[in-house]
Amino acid sequence: MLEKPDLDDQDIIDCLRDSYALPVTQVTFLPLGADSNTAVYRAVSDDGTPYFVKLRRGYFDETTVLIPALLHDQGVTQIIAPLPTQTRQLWARLGDFTVTLSPFVAGHNGYEVNLSDRHWVELGRVLKQIHLLVMPPALRERIPREAYSAHWRDLVRGFQAQVADTRFGEPIAAALAVFLHDKRAVVSELVSRAERLAQVLRTRDLEYVLCHADIHAGNGLIDAAGRLYVVDWDTLMLAPKERDLMFVGGGLWANHRTPEQEETLFYQGYGPTDIDPIALAYYRDERIVQDIAAYCQQILSTEHGGQDREEGLRQFTSQFLPGQVVEIAFRSERQMPDAARRAKDRDGG
Repeated sequence: MLEKPDLDDQDIIDCLRDSYALPVTQVTFLPLGADSNTAVYRAVSDDGTPYFVKLRRGYFDETTVLIPALLHDQGVTQIIAPLPTQTRQLWARLGDFTVTLSPFVAGHNGYEVNLSDRHWVELGRVLKQIHLLVMPPALRERIPREAYSAHWRDLVRGFQAQVADTRFGEPIAAALAVFLHDKRAVVSELVSRAERLAQVLRTRDLEYVLCHADIHAGNGLIDAAGRLYVVDWDTLMLAPKERDLMFVGGGLWANHRTPEQEETLFYQGYGPTDIDPIALAYYRDERIVQDIAAYCQQILSTEHGGQDREEGLRQFTSQFLPGQVVEIAFRSERQMPDAARRAKDRDGG
């Protein structure tokens, strides 16, 4: 969220005092992230200790704090664990928001700084630990499971139909509508390919592992000492490992290195593994489709949002630039081995 929510700072301070017994003297809104339902703040206690406060409006998935807490407890030091309330819960309530608290780690994300070779290798090790995590059965059952749903594809088709016969008066919405209409052939091809690949994957018996599912540059944090942290656990799911691996070499780490360079370093840490090319291509297509749907929801379905709308339009259009995610996604399918291509054509209809 880039614009401060309609919430008094004192209410946040009171919540932290009552729920966490934390004597806070100041909270500062941080205009970070593209999620219009999530606001983050920096809080400072009376002894000068900084904390990271996250407010999630609407539905709150408890596994988004239970899993990082479990990973941290099992020695994954690149995870910033949430702090418990006085009643040992990992979250509190404040009106329409769920509040979580964690230590504040000052640093820069992967869009702002170039990950070193060491960081890329370390990122590979962290993802491997996440994929190998053994969870209590009751917790594992609470995590969403990949079903290759057509939800996002159907939304995009609906928005394509909407921009074809609707005139938008709000400038950001009008600009997005024009761009989506101009790119209708490319977008339709992405939707169709994701649909065909989903049909194939429904017939495959791939192992499901715990996936972060949003491991892009914005969710890799480097602190002043050069330590790497993986943040933002709002998209956890059980899925084939390619759900995470598609981010490596997929154009989602600010293009400081070529895709091949990213992959070479990452897999030094992750270790040897067989990658399903159909799953990899599917997730790169589906990620773009999901982004298109989310940006259209944010911009076409409402006129609220201010700076979030402008940033959403910028991020939406940038995906289609040369060398960015759309071009890489198309390349992923062209580079499929012949056997994978025949399987796709056979099972995808």
